[in-house]
Amino acid sequence: MSLALSNMMELGTKAPDFTLLNTITGKHVSLSELKSDKATVVVFICNHCPFVHHINPKLVAVANSYQAKGVQFIAISSNDVDNYPQDAPEYMTQVAKKEGYPFPYLYDETQEVAKAYQAECTPDFFVFDNNMECAYRGRFDETRPEMGQPSGKDLSDALDALLAGNTVNTEQKPSMGCNIKWKS
Repeated sequence: MSLALSNMMELGTKAPDFTLLNTITGKHVSLSELKSDKATVVVFICNHCPFVHHINPKLVAVANSYQAKGVQFIAISSNDVDNYPQDAPEYMTQVAKKEGYPFPYLYDETQEVAKAYQAECTPDFFVFDNNMECAYRGRFDETRPEMGQPSGKDLSDALDALLAGNTVNTEQKPSMGCNIKWKS
């Protein structure tokens, strides 16, 4: 595991569009099909990262809560599956079912989407407002594996602000996790 911090996309950046395979349904879907008119969360995760394992149950709970309020969650894995076969689409499907992901789990085979979002680690969160402009990027909360119980506080605070029609606090902390496994 190589520890990495998120790159912190510039606030106000338009969400780069994409069309990727949804490993749960086996169909290709686009951001324009999935996005919400309230807020859209794009999170880069993978199957094997201990930082993702740490937050998975709380991520599912937070996603269920906010999706009921009209927020769309989209998870993407961009890891090199030649060198990390446990992150391959067929295993993504299994993980999504096991964890009860209430959101699409997309496979970024070319890694172009991760590059467009400047994603660096798993998990890496990006929240876009109703205009699909970046309002938040960074961490789920302050916890780490074996260092506290995840709450999703940082992400939830950003979503609460957007849903209330308020500006999201611009003091945002980068996410920390396993680096995205780039192809050579």
